[in-house]
Amino acid sequence: MSSLAAPEKSSPNSMGPKEVELILVKEQNGVQFTSTTLVAPAQTNPTGEEERETWGKKIDFLLSVIGFAVDLANVWRFPYLCYKNGGGAFLVPYLFFMVIAGMPLFYMELALGQYNREGAAGVWKICPIFKGVGFTVILISLYVGFYYNVIISWALFYLFSSFTRELPWVHCNNSWNSPNCSDWADNSSIGDIYKATPAQEYFERAVLHIQDSNGIDDLGRPRWQLTSCLAVVIILLYFSLWKGVKTSGKVVWITATMPYVVLTVLLLRGVTLPGAIDGIKAYLSVDFLRLCDAKVWIEAATQICFSLGVGFGVLIAFSSYNKFSNNCYRDAIITSSINSLTSFFSGFVVFSFLGYMSHKHNVDLDKVARDGAGLVFVIYPEAIATLPGSSVWAVIFFIMLLTLGLDSAMGGMESVITGLIDEFKFLHKHRELFTLFIVVSTFLMSLFCVTNGGMYVFTLLDHFAAGTSILFGVLIEAIGIAWFYGVDRFSDDIKEMIGHRPGRYWRLCWKFVSPCFLLFMVVVSFATFNPPNYGSYMFPQWANLLGWCLAMSSMTMVPLYAIYKLCTLPGRFCDRLAYAITPETEHHLVDNGEVRQFTLHHWLVV
Repeated sequence: MSSLAAPEKSSPNSMGPKEVELILVKEQNGVQFTSTTLVAPAQTNPTGEEERETWGKKIDFLLSVIGFAVDLANVWRFPYLCYKNGGGAFLVPYLFFMVIAGMPLFYMELALGQYNREGAAGVWKICPIFKGVGFTVILISLYVGFYYNVIISWALFYLFSSFTRELPWVHCNNSWNSPNCSDWADNSSIGDIYKATPAQEYFERAVLHIQDSNGIDDLGRPRWQLTSCLAVVIILLYFSLWKGVKTSGKVVWITATMPYVVLTVLLLRGVTLPGAIDGIKAYLSVDFLRLCDAKVWIEAATQICFSLGVGFGVLIAFSSYNKFSNNCYRDAIITSSINSLTSFFSGFVVFSFLGYMSHKHNVDLDKVARDGAGLVFVIYPEAIATLPGSSVWAVIFFIMLLTLGLDSAMGGMESVITGLIDEFKFLHKHRELFTLFIVVSTFLMSLFCVTNGGMYVFTLLDHFAAGTSILFGVLIEAIGIAWFYGVDRFSDDIKEMIGHRPGRYWRLCWKFVSPCFLLFMVVVSFATFNPPNYGSYMFPQWANLLGWCLAMSSMTMVPLYAIYKLCTLPGRFCDRLAYAITPETEHHLVDNGEVRQFTLHHWLVV
């Protein structure tokens, strides 16, 4: 018996493992018998590195993206914006900006990560001079983790406090209450700025202990109760992330689906309460005259920018673990639509309870409607406390907050971890240790937010860490892909993955509409900037300066890395520039004087 190896069956430009055809020849009684077998070698890439990990199931990826994009802001931000900006009329600018900017940018990041199979920094092998924007979004995700995990620890604190016969934020006779504490029953005190409800004092005086601090320059020591809750959150995050998407993809089956179950249960309970229908009517009331106010359009644009989670590097990191042929276009449409529908749906839940509060205390809805932490840690707990079986409803509500926060925090952490281990390859073999290092570092920085004056640190971080800087990062990202790499080349990449090029609409949005939209948002962000405050407390000048240093530390990654790249490349300036704006796989073309970006066609084609 003899065997022959036929030539490899592969295209000239194929990379990676190739199938080999084996022809077996056997002679028996003077007759030759042949059999053919295709043998595929072990799946290793040309560099000898291990194949990239992929999601266990497609649904793991979808739930992870939905879980990240659908966060606490969907509950405490969108419904209030809708209410105060014309009700149903607010959906007009919201959906407009969703279609021209939100979805295109969402689609762009998913395609970018899936094609290049790298984190937020590594994907910029397509245009090396822009790698700094990868470090920008990684830093932003890291900064957000410093304070976002604290919100989850508050929810966990409230969850533990709910396992009592009577919720602790019902009356004013507790040790932490001040003489200014007043029940809602005293309607004359509603307009008195010196009065506070039991729920408000519980949040500020029993949870935060802000009365023991005079400001950001008087923080005090970390509170052991919140520190313990924060430690539990960090442990949960670590064991959700330490093995990569194989573990996080299973965790999101609970954290991404639980909020929908709880929201539905709360809505069914909420609509049965007196005054609930009035609250929902106020939420949906249409005032088209509000559309003449530029502020309404600006707030709709801002909500789109932050609600989809574009610019944090999370979508790039998650999609980098997809199979190469995954339909990222369909994923972008599905997940971005679910995010917006969730925001709209949560408004019914929120305003059914706000309408109930307004009816119960016989005050206008304006008196109880608010956004931010005050809604989910003051107003909503107060409404729940008045229901029969209030402890059960409180447990359900804070479990929802916990799951809403956890999968968003997991996304931010994964952006940092994936972005750095893909850039520094030696970390691949030590993912568990590196993940531990990241979560412990985040925990240590978060300790500043669980001191007596931690709310001031939290407010400062929330104001500066991911405001203007995230808009700037997405702007540079859009310019780098659509103009320097080329929207036509990017479209070819997508065709290679899903079998067809994006339509002209998407290409026009990527090249013109989205960059102009983002540039407008960056300008507006600077022009309308207001220094942070917490209630009547105004931050000192040094704190505002520190906040701007934090914001600039991420944004300066873009010019600093560009300068570094131009200084370290060989040759004349024109040669350095050509190498810096050409994909790394095409540097041999630069050697032959073929630089696409130096032609007029590259800049004009769509």
